[in-house]
Amino acid sequence: MANTSSSPHRTALLASAVALLGALTACGGTDGTTTAPRPTTPTTHDRTTSPPGTEVSPGEQSTPTRPAASPSPAGAAAPSSRCRTAELRAEVGRMDPGAGQRNFPIVLTNASARTCTVYGYPGAAFVDASGRQLGPDPERAPGKPSRVTLAPGDSAWAGLSYASPEISGARTARPAGLLVTPPDEREPIEVDWTAGAVPVSGNASTVRLTVFAPGSGP
Repeated sequence: MANTSSSPHRTALLASAVALLGALTACGGTDGTTTAPRPTTPTTHDRTTSPPGTEVSPGEQSTPTRPAASPSPAGAAAPSSRCRTAELRAEVGRMDPGAGQRNFPIVLTNASARTCTVYGYPGAAFVDASGRQLGPDPERAPGKPSRVTLAPGDSAWAGLSYASPEISGARTARPAGLLVTPPDEREPIEVDWTAGAVPVSGNASTVRLTVFAPGSGP
């Protein structure tokens, strides 16, 4: 006669064994070690160093950028550039005598097709026919410079003055020309000098220059 009571017992044992095997597979390897969660690979965003408070999109490099230039004040116009030597024509105006002085206007005229400016004093030097300077450099008379804007064809003038040699008794020389250098330029313009002898040394031999003003003379 078959033993029917042992079948349910075997079935229960088999079910328990299957359940235990499933638990071991889920929780660890067959060697008894526990499998830790695998770390995720860092993305480009994770590897990028960004300043605190900034946010970088994934895949975007954190490249420093230059700050934007400050805008010009509303209504401010860019200043006109200075007149260059090649854009100007120079001449010496008619002498204006007075109180033992000889006074001449040095005139610069804008011969270019653009508007430009002059500011301050000219450079000046008397030279002989070979280009050698006669006498020391002129001195600057006290004055308050102002920027003079020259449209094409406009002129500005600066005064050149010295004591009359016949009165001062200074040693003189007769120049062939006058070198006129526009403000902030290096190249001079040579102008023929036809006004006779000028003081070059001795008493009261100083030659003075004034700042530029609009026009062609006083």
